[in-house]
Amino acid sequence: MIQLSDRLLAMEESATIAMSRKSRELKTQGKDVISLSLGEPDFNTPQFIKDAANEAMNNNFTKYMPVPGYDDLRESISQKFKRDNGLDYTKDQIVVSTGAKQSIANVVLSLINPGDEVIIPAPYWVSYIEIVKVAGGIPVIVNAGIEKDFKITGPELANVVTPKSKLMIFSTPCNPTGTVYNKEELRGLADAIVKHPSLIVLCDEIYEHINFEGKHESLAQFEDVYEQVVTVNGVSKAWAMTGWRLGYIGAPQTIADACNKVQGQFTSGTCSITQKAAIAAMEANPVVLKDMISAFKNRRTLVLEALSNIPGIKTNNPGGAFYVFPDCSAYFGKSYGSIQINNASDLCMYLLEEALVALVTGDAFGDPNCFRISYAASEETLIEAMRRIKDALSKLK
Repeated sequence: MIQLSDRLLAMEESATIAMSRKSRELKTQGKDVISLSLGEPDFNTPQFIKDAANEAMNNNFTKYMPVPGYDDLRESISQKFKRDNGLDYTKDQIVVSTGAKQSIANVVLSLINPGDEVIIPAPYWVSYIEIVKVAGGIPVIVNAGIEKDFKITGPELANVVTPKSKLMIFSTPCNPTGTVYNKEELRGLADAIVKHPSLIVLCDEIYEHINFEGKHESLAQFEDVYEQVVTVNGVSKAWAMTGWRLGYIGAPQTIADACNKVQGQFTSGTCSITQKAAIAAMEANPVVLKDMISAFKNRRTLVLEALSNIPGIKTNNPGGAFYVFPDCSAYFGKSYGSIQINNASDLCMYLLEEALVALVTGDAFGDPNCFRISYAASEETLIEAMRRIKDALSKLK
């Protein structure tokens, strides 16, 4: 009899991937399912990036590469950090990985011992918790509800720091809420962080360029906490390169060296062709993304206006990414026929089966009162999806 590890048995399946799988299963049955569950841009990778990949193949960049990434890619990331974020990371402080998810795992595995506490504001991205659990860490959740725009403050962070606190993980712009921390809010967090020199903060900035509020702000910009911050980013979201799989960190040298060591035993360097393509993305002026960002902003408006016309649904005004995270708790306790809605998971399953729209329950992100809508879909698709959701919710009494 095969006995699986306790580590695996304690791990939850990614809710976003699970819902995507369920929607695909219904589609194979001939159902007209609209999936708004995955965080994947519906745009194609820009041609100039694909051209760089073709050139790399023609020039036979098809061999093993350095574990932390090609030198020229890390130099271009270093320049990108300086240009876009005002951050000084040398090439040697940068480690390139197979997606930002691996970058996060590298950091957690490099820092966390069993019993160490990891502070995670909720709502949070689904994988943070599971990666921490794999390392034996103890997640310490700080709840930030919709009434606070899903943000925590410096004093709230200070209240949960203990001698066992080793790491904090959060994102801005945030998945799943779209919340964006401004400079003043980040300064407030930094004021709490600097008082605890052994606390490292992993700031996930993968949605950096999909920002509707102006300039993106990085936590590492503050000199007094620079040595306590790891900045995570990648090419999947803004550059529509989800399938290319490339993420990276800028980190204090000790942490960068540690992540290099971890990665050397798990995957070594990420795809050589992807790396060469990513140089083109890093060196491009982000202004080339303006049409895509404008399209996402229009979609946000469309979805928010549709939700405002559904009784009982509450939303914030997300400043970035491509998600809306509505509070749907007004529908808990309602029913339709034999279907009883007790929580957001029940509601998402009801909407999948009754409206044929796939969403992700807020339980997966640490807020059981909400669900996540990804508006990385065409306006036509979103209009139809929102019509179906409204009709299905109107049946609940």
